[in-house]
Parts: sequence; structure tokens; C-alpha cells
Amino acid sequence: MLDLELLRSFVSVVDAGGFTRAGERVHRTQSTVSQQIKRLEEDVGQPLLIRSGKDVTPTEAGERLLTYARRLLSLAEEARDVLSRPGSEGAIRIGITEDFAAYRLTRLLATFARSHPKLRLDVRSGQSLFLHRDLERGDLDLALIKRAVSEKGGIAVWPERVHWVTSKSHPRDTATGSVPLIGFGSGCLYRAHAIHALERAGRNWHMAYTSSSLAGIQAAVAAGLGLSILSEMSIQAEHRVLTAKDGFAPIERTEVALIAAPEANPATLRLADRLAEYCESVQAKAA
Repeated sequence: MLDLELLRSFVSVVDAGGFTRAGERVHRTQSTVSQQIKRLEEDVGQPLLIRSGKDVTPTEAGERLLTYARRLLSLAEEARDVLSRPGSEGAIRIGITEDFAAYRLTRLLATFARSHPKLRLDVRSGQSLFLHRDLERGDLDLALIKRAVSEKGGIAVWPERVHWVTSKSHPRDTATGSVPLIGFGSGCLYRAHAIHALERAGRNWHMAYTSSSLAGIQAAVAAGLGLSILSEMSIQAEHRVLTAKDGFAPIERTEVALIAAPEANPATLRLADRLAEYCESVQAKAA
């Protein structure tokens, strides 16, 4: 087991860039901090810091440990915070993709939080690839993600409708030349499907606009910077859907999946039921 106090001193030394300043942060003498780092290096069996005069930088092993140290200290702080609250029901860490986060789902989560005042919600919005990874390594209790239909597992799944879109006012001429794409960064399911579709059709493409936010992608499409793939709920009035008549065949099928951690607590499963009801209602309206 890694000692949290040793990890705290290690993180402080890296952040402060030296033992003296780190000691001031953790209220220890310089020699005490130095001894703690030595004990930690003995525990992991590798040097963690490079000492150059008064400056200190992490080794390659130190860089790897630093990420885990921050996570462990953050989790310890979260656990202490939750357990210190009288009658606390604990916490639910949930991840949702941005298009769901940007619409009515935030209202559902707020309503659920108000009805469970002793329960702490930790909501994260991001790309499905990273949310699924966080769920698998135990950093999330529940996730609502997009995925290919070939993947298995989950509390519930729903088919998703996605379309090629361009600007209604400033459509791009894509009959010839390289197709300008707009999308999230590498790892995005839609981006991968768009690229695969164009390459199967023998068409050239290039990334014309990459954004970390859905709003940025929607605005770039509306302005006429290029084409993108969006779910039906993300298509705006300023967008025009492209079809096979425009030279863009339907995209590979995707689905929305609600996945819970293997040991999800009752509160998490109650929230999962509410999310499932919401997704069912969205599907019914779209049908």
C-alpha cells in the first residue's frame, strides 16, 4: 500500500520545485520531507526525483507516479468529505456525453439531486471513449455514452440517429476536392465514422475545424466551415441534413448505452432508472 502522507509530500515537492518550499506547504521541515521522499522511493523501488542544486524535477517513473498520486489524494479527500457529512448517502460519479449534457438531462440530474439532498452528485461531461475508460478503471459509477452497435453490455441501449450536416446558409461544395470535416478530436466515434465513410467512398478529406465542445462544432457547421456528423438532438435550424442524393450515404449505426459499475450502490441504480426513463421518452418522441 502506498502511504498517502508520502504521496502528499511527493506531489508538494514536484509542484513547489524544491524541498524547502514543499516543506512549507505540508508543514514539515526540509529534512523530514527529504526522508519521506527517500522512503517512497524505497517503497516503489525506483528514483522519483532528479535533484539539480535547489531545483527538483520528476524522473520518468516520477511522472508516472505523479498522475496516480494526484488521483489517490483526490479520492481520499472526496471520501473524507463525504463521510464527514451527517447522514450522508454517499456520492454518485456519473459521466455523460456533451449533447446529452447540453439539453434536458441537466434538468433531470438537478431534480434528482434536490430530491436526494444527502447525496452528492459528481457529473462529468466528455467524449464517450474517455468516459468508458474512466468507468472501467473505477473512476465513474455510471455512464451514458455513445458506442458502436457491436459492443455489448449495459443496463439499457437505444439506437441512435446520426446524420451528415452542412450549413443551411453557406453549404460547402463537396462535389470535387477534399471534404472539409468538423468534429471533436481523435477518439471521437463520429469522427472515426465520418472518416471511414469517406475513405470507403474513395473521397479525400481533411480536418477543417476541431473543437473540444459541441457548441463549437455546431457553430462551425452553421458558418460553413465544413461538414460534420451530428445526432438528431444536436442538429440546429442553421444546419441542413445531407442524404445519399447529395453524395453522402447513411453513417454506420451507433447506439446510446447506459452502463453502471459492477458494484453500483442502490442510489446509483435509482438514478440509472431515471436516466433510462428519460432516454425511453426521447426515443418515443423521435419515433
